[in-house]
Amino acid sequence: MSATAPPPASGSEPVRYERLVSVEPSDIDERGHVNNVVYLRWVQEVAAAHWEATVTPQERAEIAWVVLRHEIDYHHPALPEDQVIACTWVGPVQAARFERHTEILRASDRRVLARARSLWCPVHASTGRPRRVDPSLNARFHR
Repeated sequence: MSATAPPPASGSEPVRYERLVSVEPSDIDERGHVNNVVYLRWVQEVAAAHWEATVTPQERAEIAWVVLRHEIDYHHPALPEDQVIACTWVGPVQAARFERHTEILRASDRRVLARARSLWCPVHASTGRPRRVDPSLNARFHR
């Protein structure tokens, strides 16, 4: 995609990115299911993987991300020996705020176990100061 590509058209479809994750014994808490903190780790890991799969090495070197907010709704527990799918996509972008959605699904039946909404802020990797996302970069996260 060229550097002068327009931003995503209103109503454009976000590109979904999925990653298969195995529940590890250390993910299980005293209640016998995956601990809530593990879901947050999965949200962050799939976001990073989506970013890595979409951008150039130069963009990875120039742009870092900090989390402003995570909201997670838990619907059903993940259990020992489950495999889950972490599915993420980008929502609206406003200046230096980048909305990202994630669903955690049980792989065997794709039942939604949790949904998350996160706000991320892109920063200059060298200074840590907030920066805007170039519209051509944002367009790569939409079809």
